Amino acid sequence: MHLAKKQQKVSKLDIIIKNRKLPILTLDARWHQLFPEDTKSTELKALEQRLNNLLKRQGKLINDIKEMKHAKSGLIKDIVVNMDIGNDILGKHKEKKLDRNKRLIQELSDKIKKSMDELSNIPFQIKEVNEELMAESARACLERFHSNKKDIAAIEQRIKEMRDELKVKILAKQDMETMNTGIYTYLHDILGADVMEIFEKEYGGK
Repeated sequence: MHLAKKQQKVSKLDIIIKNRKLPILTLDARWHQLFPEDTKSTELKALEQRLNNLLKRQGKLINDIKEMKHAKSGLIKDIVVNMDIGNDILGKHKEKKLDRNKRLIQELSDKIKKSMDELSNIPFQIKEVNEELMAESARACLERFHSNKKDIAAIEQRIKEMRDELKVKILAKQDMETMNTGIYTYLHDILGADVMEIFEKEYGGK
């Protein structure tokens, strides 16, 4: 019964999260404030690593595609410049270079397509892992929230007890101070100042 309730809560949480526009948690300063490194569970650390790896892969693919397109553009320009091929030695050299460039362009085109296909899927993967991380983070936050509430209640109770103890001690202190004043006054009136000088030396006076 308890397990069924827990699964139902998780399911509702997942649905709520999927209907929200979430920030990328590992890039969110507030998430890092809530989850310092030494407080993260194994699950949180694993999801955080997966998300960061996807973000790094996305950045690398974008950079690689940009560089490959630039290289491809350079090869195309080189082909245009060397299109006039004669029957001499220079012409044969140009023809070899032209064939090589065409092969490299095809290889780059294939790599660009493959990289762009992979890149097009990464945002969905990032969204999915980010949602998993949000769900795990929310569960951790709720557990911590309820745990903190219990600790706060216990601390409040202890503070109340300490205040009551302090009130009793303050009253006891006032009673003792009043009694000491009465003792000092009485002895001073009965025995005189000379005896009270001895009393002050022996016991520190009032």
